[in-house]
Order: sequence, then C-alpha cells, then structure tokens
Amino acid sequence: MSRQPSMLAAALAAVLAALPFAAAAQQVLNLYTARHYSTDEALYADFTKKTGIKINRIEGGEDALFERIKAEGANSPADVFLTVDVGRIWRADQAAIFAPASSATLAKRIPASFRDPDGEWFGFSARARVIAYDRIRVKPGEIARYEDLADPKWKGQICSRSSSHPYNLSLIASMVSHLGEAKAKAWVEGVRANLARDPKGGDTDQLRSVAAGECAIAIGNHYYYVRLMRSSKPADKAVVERVGLIWPNQGDRGVHMNISGGGILRHAPHKEAAVKFLEYLASDSAQTYFANGNNEWPTVPGVKLANPELESLGEFKPDTLNVAELGRNQAIAQKLADQAGWK
Repeated sequence: MSRQPSMLAAALAAVLAALPFAAAAQQVLNLYTARHYSTDEALYADFTKKTGIKINRIEGGEDALFERIKAEGANSPADVFLTVDVGRIWRADQAAIFAPASSATLAKRIPASFRDPDGEWFGFSARARVIAYDRIRVKPGEIARYEDLADPKWKGQICSRSSSHPYNLSLIASMVSHLGEAKAKAWVEGVRANLARDPKGGDTDQLRSVAAGECAIAIGNHYYYVRLMRSSKPADKAVVERVGLIWPNQGDRGVHMNISGGGILRHAPHKEAAVKFLEYLASDSAQTYFANGNNEWPTVPGVKLANPELESLGEFKPDTLNVAELGRNQAIAQKLADQAGWK
C-alpha cells in the first residue's frame, strides 16, 4: 500500500514535465519593436538558439509602442524597446523610459558616435542619408556636399519625402550641429525653393521619380537603393541604371549617419536577459544579419559582410557626430522646416 502513492507521484511528475506549462521557468525576454523587417526573424531565432532565452515579441508603430510603454509604466512587461531613427530613440530617452545597461561588451564594441553617452541606448545598425542623381542630367562633380542642394541652379530639380519624417529631420538636425541654426535655416530654405514638387511618398518613390525624369536629384537612405540593386524586377534594374549615388561631404565632415537601435526599459522584469540580448545584437553574427537582411551597415567596426550589392557601394567617410546631437536638435529642425514651408 505504501508504494502506490510513490508510484502515482512519479507518474504525475512525468506527465507534468511533458506539459507545455512545464516550460514556464524558461528564461524569457519581452521585446517591443518597431522594426518591421522579415529578416529580423533570423536574429531572434539565433539569439534563442545561442542563449535558450525565448523572445516574446510585440510589433507596432513607433508612436503606438512608445505610448504603450508610457501608459504601462511600472507594470510594463517590456524589457527592450527597438526602433529606427535616432530622433525616435531620443524622444523615448527624454521620456525617461530607458535604464542604463552596465555592459563592458557594449561599451567596447559600439563606437561612441553610435550610442548614448550615458549608456541608455545603442545603435546596432547604421544607415547613410545619401544624394541620388540622374546620371544623364547631373554631371560628375556638380554635387559634392549637402550644402550644394541649396544652390539656385537646382531650382525645380529636387525630390524629397516630407520634411517632418524623422529621416529628414535628423538630416536637418545634423546641419544645425555643423553649421549653426542661422546657416542651417538658409540651407533648408534653399532646398525648399529647389523642390520639383510637394513632398510625397517614401525614399524609394524619390528614386523612381529621378529615374522617370520628374526630378534630377533626390535625398534618401542608402539601403532603399541597395534593395533595388538586389531586385530581379526589370523596372527596379532600370532605376539603378539611370540613378547614381553621391556620398556627400567626403572632403570635410562626412556623410550624415543615422541608426536603428534601442535600449533596456526602466521597469524591465528581465534585465539580465535584456543585457544579453543587447550584447547579442552587438555580436558579429547579429551584425551580419543587419547587413545582409536590410542592407544596413554594422555599427561594430570590422564585421565582414556577405552582401555584394552593399559592398559594391564602396568605402566612404561617415560623419562621426554623436547621433545624440541629432536628437537634441530635432525640435529646431522641425521649426526650420516649418518656417521654410517644406511640407
């Protein structure tokens, strides 16, 4: 009689071990992400494979996730927030939702220009805002700097997306940092006067407009061009044949750089897992995913790529201005665009 309870207990333990909720003790990471790139799936799967930490992911728009984190407050289950563009990261930082990540690995691997000086957020991939041009209508050497876009000779020749988009606001913010507000204001007014049409569409639309002859020059992030390079569609190949890229300001400060990144949230319930995740994003394998998946550059120096199209763009001089400066100047950038009537 005394052996039966023991046998029942053993059998019950075996059944429980096989049930799904037996994994409740598994380490988890709750990720709120505004990155919507399908190739990031490989990142998350690789992290889980390497660490055993399961990622519970909630995707959404930057503003929606940001407001959700604020509304959840101390009860938020989120451990890490990822988004694109330093302006958005800066806004989150100013709302005090991040906590410092004490990590020698992150401090060592992520260059100072791509991270918060206080260690509250980090850039894990980099994107350059370049100048696209019509190979037929623009001669080599005619445009070498962002400042050249304000030259009246280009009146009615520039296509752009909305000035209020974070990508353009960050570019204007960089002009404020380098030129001062007065000269940046004159530049914004000059670019606005040279627009071929009211801003519309995204960066890819601007490239197509140049190829179609609607304008001779456009401003856009480099990876939109690389996507067309990697496309097998004849229409996309035609755009690449007609449109070239210029790396601005190679003779002085370098091309404007932006980031995709994020940080650990202040009320993160799984801070240890969050640090491991950020450190993973700075690893060679994760940095390669960024480069190969969305045609972005690794922020960690020396990481080898496996993206021939991206590599074919060649070497360039990047602006080493700390991207936090771009966040600080966002409000000024928006003011200048509004005053100039750049919609």
